[in-house]
Amino acid sequence: MRWRRGGRSRNVEDRRGERPRGGFGGGLGGGRMRIPLPRSRGGKGMGLGGVLLLLLLLFVLRDQPGLVLGEGGPGQIQVPGGPDVMAGPRGGRVSSTAAEDEMVEFVSFVLDDLQATWTRILPGYREAKLVLFRGAVRSGCGLAQSAMGPFYCPADQKVYIDLGFYDELRRRFGAPGDFAQAYVLAHEVGHHVQTLIGVERKVRRAQQQRPGQRNEVQVRMELQADCLAGVWGHSTAERNLLEEGDVEEALRAAAAIGDDRIQEMSTGRVQPEAFTHGSSEQRMRWFRRGLQSGDPEVCNTFSR
Repeated sequence: MRWRRGGRSRNVEDRRGERPRGGFGGGLGGGRMRIPLPRSRGGKGMGLGGVLLLLLLLFVLRDQPGLVLGEGGPGQIQVPGGPDVMAGPRGGRVSSTAAEDEMVEFVSFVLDDLQATWTRILPGYREAKLVLFRGAVRSGCGLAQSAMGPFYCPADQKVYIDLGFYDELRRRFGAPGDFAQAYVLAHEVGHHVQTLIGVERKVRRAQQQRPGQRNEVQVRMELQADCLAGVWGHSTAERNLLEEGDVEEALRAAAAIGDDRIQEMSTGRVQPEAFTHGSSEQRMRWFRRGLQSGDPEVCNTFSR
């Protein structure tokens, strides 16, 4: 992706130096769900495979309101490299590498470009904030850990990401590339768009009224966020920001985090009734749909 370094976006909150106080007694949206820790053979705790399984399960559930890890969850994802310590904005200490500083500028560029695009498309668009954190963070939706992956909180209209996730996306999910990283952020900003136009509120109401269809409705909302990410992707293509292979990077990322792919990796079998984000094929199809048209009107996943 063609991008230019321009410092940090005014909408980025760097909270990597913070350490949230308190345990995990609260929850996102006032509730919580405990994930049982996988045991290794012989009952001696988690091995590497167990940790991977837990991370995969948490990634599947990353956008779910009402979800937070209980005590004993995994620690933060470590970002390799020697630290360069600087003062955090709220009195904390932020250790950062040159590579991580460049990543902050990259996500700043993508965030600003995303929001400039949606300001043109959507009358009355209000900009979201992007919160950078490490390990754990307290959001308007409760306390969350980085192992949950990037998420959007409608209560405070902020996107949260531990930059170490991008290393996980490359190494564990096999989806490298800067446009793969941009796709992840575009998906979360897609949730912000849904909040602004009232889709998120209607989805939560429908889930409360029809709990048996909770997952199905959730999948439709996630696929719409993928399509909205594609709408932004169309804009980048029009402005000659895409390089050869960028679209393939985003599609590879969408496929890598499809529910069927993650279930097969973690359990060896696929359970469509347990999907929360959609299959690899669905995620690629809806992202491509938005990418090809550039029109949010084609992103009505609820009518299909």
